[in-house]
Amino acid sequence: MATQYTIRDLAKEFDLTTRAIRFYEDMGLLRPERHGPGGRNRIYSARERARLRLTLRAKRLGLSLTEAKDIIDMYDSPRDTVPQLQKFIAVLAEHRKQLELQMQEVQANLDEVKQHEREAKQLMAKHNTDERV
Repeated sequence: MATQYTIRDLAKEFDLTTRAIRFYEDMGLLRPERHGPGGRNRIYSARERARLRLTLRAKRLGLSLTEAKDIIDMYDSPRDTVPQLQKFIAVLAEHRKQLELQMQEVQANLDEVKQHEREAKQLMAKHNTDERV
């Protein structure tokens, strides 16, 4: 029998809330089997566990859940791996560009903060010197 997981098992393993896992389901990232009255009990396969792991990895990389779903779904399809890799490379390249732009903006902001800090220290030193005279 294949390994099966409950929503609580996955929540504990990945340090998530069950609500977060249900959200990933709503986004189409996970598709557990449903059992019990009204399909209330979710049973996750090893495949769904792997999809959750990939989703969390994509989030750590800063990809949107839509981007993560597109990439993960590609690996579930019977398509050739070349288009899959090309798509993945394109998504990563775009994300890298966004991160580099953000990094430049943060660096510019940091430089401005340092300049204001220097100016404030100079004013403070001048103020202290003026008080002594």
